[in-house]
Amino acid sequence: MNRAVISLLFIFSSSAVYALTPNQWQFRQTIEVQAPGLVQVDLSAETINIARPDLSDVRIVDAGEKELPFLMDHPMPRAESTVRPKDFHAEIISAETRLLITTGTDLAIAGITLETPAGTNFTKSVRVEGSNDQKNWRTLTSGDPVFSMGNGAASLRVQFPEGKWQFLRVVVDDNRTEPLPWTGARLIIAGSPAPTEPVAVTIKSRDENPGMTRLGLDLGAANLRIALIRIGPSEPVFTRTVTVATPELSEEKLHEQTLSSAVLYRVDLNGKIEARLDIPIEKQVYGRELVLLIDNGDSPPLVVSEVRAERRMTRLLFFAQAAGSYHLLSGNSQCDPPRYDLSQLGDQLRRAGAAEGRVSPPLLNPDYNAAANLPQGFAIGAKIDITPWKFRKPIQVAKAGAQQLELDPDVLARAMPDLRDLRVVSEVQLPYLIERTSINRTVTLTAASANDSERPKISRWQLKLRQAAIPITRITCASNSSLFERTFRIWEELTDERGDKYASELAQATWRRVPNQPAGQLAAALERTPRSDTILIETDNGDNPPIELHDFRGYYPATRVIFTSVKSQPTALYYGNDEAAAPRYDAKLMAAQLLRSERITAALGPQETLKSERVKETLSGSARYIFWGVLGIVVVALLVLISRLLPKP
Repeated sequence: MNRAVISLLFIFSSSAVYALTPNQWQFRQTIEVQAPGLVQVDLSAETINIARPDLSDVRIVDAGEKELPFLMDHPMPRAESTVRPKDFHAEIISAETRLLITTGTDLAIAGITLETPAGTNFTKSVRVEGSNDQKNWRTLTSGDPVFSMGNGAASLRVQFPEGKWQFLRVVVDDNRTEPLPWTGARLIIAGSPAPTEPVAVTIKSRDENPGMTRLGLDLGAANLRIALIRIGPSEPVFTRTVTVATPELSEEKLHEQTLSSAVLYRVDLNGKIEARLDIPIEKQVYGRELVLLIDNGDSPPLVVSEVRAERRMTRLLFFAQAAGSYHLLSGNSQCDPPRYDLSQLGDQLRRAGAAEGRVSPPLLNPDYNAAANLPQGFAIGAKIDITPWKFRKPIQVAKAGAQQLELDPDVLARAMPDLRDLRVVSEVQLPYLIERTSINRTVTLTAASANDSERPKISRWQLKLRQAAIPITRITCASNSSLFERTFRIWEELTDERGDKYASELAQATWRRVPNQPAGQLAAALERTPRSDTILIETDNGDNPPIELHDFRGYYPATRVIFTSVKSQPTALYYGNDEAAAPRYDAKLMAAQLLRSERITAALGPQETLKSERVKETLSGSARYIFWGVLGIVVVALLVLISRLLPKP
């Protein structure tokens, strides 16, 4: 490092900074510095987890508790780029296609991406050669496949050792298949890497839904800058579209926000295995949870034995005037972000050589004063009068902390559709967040034939739910018939205000099957959730034999309530109040805390009825006319009786 930089560092590190009271920081780590000078400290995942998401509460102090200025650096890779070559020429010679490329650039080239208007389903082997005079050619790579498949897996990219070349020659092998029209190419200009660190990922849950596998992942820490996710499937050959999502707060509810999506594959191309198992992320994940959605289509579920991740590093650069012990402070929710003049030397400090400072794991600061930080009062809500609520279920809490409670069909059926009447009560209200997940739970559908003898060409099935208004959004079934095409109508019978029954359609779906085709299932997405406990499915067989259906299943999306609780206090979930308004909690403040915490799974106990529901029965058909007839006779009889009791004139 030059003398000017050293002088400036000495001035900045000696100048006064903002007042600091160490007892306001909850965690403390020791930095061991071997010699004076510029020191680099890599922040561990543990430190990032306990600090604020933007790390604005991180401080460095010396042995005398004097605050030292530092520069925060987030090394990021320089993305590779592509450029068009100066000239591109293609010709077919014998059983190969030769592509002559004049690069027209002095930049280091690390690969090429070919372009073709050809459709899907082709595989070609290529050889790439480089030259600077078109006389002496050097083989850069040989036998690499380029391919495109109908299931979405494709690769027209060929990589080779980075180098400067005036000319490239690509030889495409056409021995096995017909030549393809190659219309152009892009030169890949290499980027620069940036350091990463592996993240220990735990698969906490695995849910198999129709055509979809959902994996719940725990990163072990919050606020990490995830570079990529890598899956470890056991299948030797596969192709799947995989999506990575994370719970994020939107409209006072937690929804799964997509971070990235990619087609992953492992294919055998002429005896050579090509694979893409990485999903690039390059985003900060504020919580500690990720969701992996694997689209299986009609294929068997993909078995993923492990998931790995890599995170981008965050480092601090500061000037140590002497060797010895320094301290890294974190965990302060009320301090202002630091403003140091070291930012003026950012580029120079990043290029300068720095010694590594050894950092101890985070420990609780023995001098920490909890009262000096923000109170945790937002975790407790106001008192509540539970008289208007009709139902409750006790919540079984294993231990204190952030709780994750999945709502069962009983609650979903009896609560308001938007769940505005839910209350978590433990003497007072406990603020909560609603999390809408991509998990689908099954619900039992008891099926029975409901054919009408007057309509012999119609096949009809009656499906009974455990109770009315379970919010199922999808119905599936299977069939043993091998050749058919039917349009299925799904509906329910409701009663209007006058007591008349009418059919209300839920969905329509067409199902077609031919011999030698995978069995599959009929899957129908409902346009709305049913209101009754009976669903009817019917189809017109025409002049064909009646179709057979079996294995009926209903699916509803899993919904969770996220809250904090103390185990020693009894807690219950209240629902069933159609006059309740949606609660208003400090959801954003609470979400930051809950997403950073490891959640504990809570469970619901048996349902308790607190207030009788009003039973509304309507008469229909002949019963209605009998009722009004009897009522008329009673009225006439009362009038006759009254007339007899009146005094005669």
